[in-house]
Amino acid sequence: MTEPKPRLLIADDEAAQMQALCDTLEDHGYETLGVGHGDAALAALRDAPFDLLLADLMMPGMNGIALLRAAQEIDPMLVGVIMTGEGTIGTAVEAMQSGALDYILKPFKLSAILPVLARGLAMRRLRLENAQLQRRVQEHSAELEAANHELDAFTRSASHDLRSPLNAIHGFATLLNSTVGDQLPDEQRNWLNHIERSALRMNQLIDDLMRLSRLGRQALNLQSVDVGMLVNEVVGDLRQHQTRDVTVQIGELPAAQADVSLLRQVFVNLLSNAFKFTRRTESAVIRIGSEAHDDERTFFVKDNGPGFDMKRAAKLFNAFERLHSADEYEGSGVGLSIVQRIVQRHGGRIWAEAAPGKGASFFFTLGKAAEG
Repeated sequence: MTEPKPRLLIADDEAAQMQALCDTLEDHGYETLGVGHGDAALAALRDAPFDLLLADLMMPGMNGIALLRAAQEIDPMLVGVIMTGEGTIGTAVEAMQSGALDYILKPFKLSAILPVLARGLAMRRLRLENAQLQRRVQEHSAELEAANHELDAFTRSASHDLRSPLNAIHGFATLLNSTVGDQLPDEQRNWLNHIERSALRMNQLIDDLMRLSRLGRQALNLQSVDVGMLVNEVVGDLRQHQTRDVTVQIGELPAAQADVSLLRQVFVNLLSNAFKFTRRTESAVIRIGSEAHDDERTFFVKDNGPGFDMKRAAKLFNAFERLHSADEYEGSGVGLSIVQRIVQRHGGRIWAEAAPGKGASFFFTLGKAAEG
């Protein structure tokens, strides 16, 4: 299929010169329309689209600059070129500052005109492609927003629908345990206990799933955060639930630009894991601090717990992935996935280093834009 010829609108009050230019450019593959004044050019643009506009700078009634501005209100994708004589080059440069791509001098030289028109066509194609890309991005964003609304509605509905029977299971199991538990054989009482624990764990999974789904929609509220104070508060809260002595060493923690509630969640999840996984360590030690590498600030949480094999580390930040069984250590496997999403939303990254029997270390950055 033959591509349509580029359409060129020429506005020049010198009729003979305008007609000669139309004839010449038609011989070089352009479809041309010549008009003698600005109003006729605007009328032609309203009737049909053109790729390029060649406007004479000095025309009675409406000069080339005014014509170009009015023409681009009709078609913002239109590319304009000003035609001028030697004595008005300064004004032609001013025209370029008003939106013209280039200017060509009278009397015309074909060798000078054709490259300018080729650049104009390239600019026209680029503008059209950019406009199409923007439309696609807007359409995709609208579709994504609609999908997120549907997912949010589904998650809330599923959460509500799951909790009702789950609460009934847990409630009746607890009631049975409290009323007839002492009369049951040990094996059957263990069954009831297992039902209660499983129901509670399912409830926790639903909570974590809801928290995970909300993270992508929650707007960041960046502000200067005293990280040292925040960590001390988190450690103090977590210590209230400990019945053992754990050494916590807090190093230098400089301020950072972050969402304080989300950053708090990062440290709550990482430190909760550190307390949990050092439960069976005789002299448990947890270290929190930061390091500077190549103009980037890295925060870390380290423990001397059981650690893990780095060959399995690829799954560490996947939702509901666990490196230890639920019988060994409680949890849903969502905490680190939440941490990763928060860090990534701040423009940072997170990674882990560990070895079996030698503890685990988690490092994260908040991105250069979020650093204090």
